[in-house]
Amino acid sequence: MTPSDEPSAPAGDAHVADVAIAGGGLAGSAIAAVLARKGFEVVLIDPHAVYPPDLRCEKLDASQVATLERTGLAGMVLPAASRYASIWVPRFGRFIEKHAETQYGIPYDTLVNRVRATIPAGVRRVAGKVTAIANGEQQQALLLSTGETVRARLAVIANGLNSGLRNGLGIVRKDVSRCHSVTIAFDVRPQHGGTFGFPALTYYGERPGDRCAYFTLFPVPGAMRANLFAYREAADPWLRDVREQPEATLHRTLPGLRRVIGPIEVVGPVKVRPADLYESHGCLLPGVVLVGDAFATSCPAAGTGTNKVFTDVDILCNVHVPEWMRTPGMGVDKLASFYRDPVKAACDQFSMRKAFSLRSDSIDVGLAPGMRRWSRITKGAARAVRSAVRRPQRQAA
Repeated sequence: MTPSDEPSAPAGDAHVADVAIAGGGLAGSAIAAVLARKGFEVVLIDPHAVYPPDLRCEKLDASQVATLERTGLAGMVLPAASRYASIWVPRFGRFIEKHAETQYGIPYDTLVNRVRATIPAGVRRVAGKVTAIANGEQQQALLLSTGETVRARLAVIANGLNSGLRNGLGIVRKDVSRCHSVTIAFDVRPQHGGTFGFPALTYYGERPGDRCAYFTLFPVPGAMRANLFAYREAADPWLRDVREQPEATLHRTLPGLRRVIGPIEVVGPVKVRPADLYESHGCLLPGVVLVGDAFATSCPAAGTGTNKVFTDVDILCNVHVPEWMRTPGMGVDKLASFYRDPVKAACDQFSMRKAFSLRSDSIDVGLAPGMRRWSRITKGAARAVRSAVRRPQRQAA
């Protein structure tokens, strides 16, 4: 919708704010929390008063936690997660490395709702969807499913994969890789009771023909969570098998896994989420900025999606919005500074490169990908040997 199409609204129907955010997932909720703490008047629009369960990010690594700390939200989020300080890495049924790294397991809905709990009371929340935006250089009019109109200097589109708003603004989705990867997630426990003998585990695909990147097992509050990342078409019968017979399909696909984790029992539903890689083109518009998946998606197997979200939140809220608000207007010259920000650009480019390099290393045949797979094994084994040699020396010292 163009500025000339902007509907007239009764004075009582409009609410004027500095920033209106369409979408209350991780990106939208975090932006609302950070900007409101900086003193901006914010409206957050999302249909869910409490964010529902959703298969997305389920753990945070050290780099993501560091970026989260820069937004000031880590203190509320991390206490709700399960912390673990090492990841055991087996290959072909044997442990070759115990990698020291602190990570946090947390369901996506818990993560989002924890971030929402940090939003100051002064933020106006609207339970509804943004159906259209009339944008311009001075003011944006957001039309809601409730029949209400919200007006703001800046509109942030953070509604993830929903393309309706972007289409209405003339923004074009460009597919980079359809069904690039598939995420399978479920809770597990040892079949014969007890607990697993490791804090967390990452098991890489054994053969390119299995079309698997890796299987990871890690704690979340109250459960042990499994994520399996595969490269399959949406209609592949293997996905039906993994839904209906998850234990048998998992061990058939990764036969050496049983040797290190033993017989397991899947608890609860098996969730499957195919992921497309796409970018948004034509998004440089007055008064509107896209963040997170609304701008460009990432591959869950590569684990860079949360980095992209937190990076967008960090630089948008701590660098660009405060600068934009110092002067009148919200033209494309201002908004371009966010899209071409070197930190954002580097993060987006790294995410896309890693998506394709991990897929190639996992499923491509030939000398180069084979050497990379073998290098991953030998490097891990070498680190394990060095650690074993140094341990007695440190104890003696």
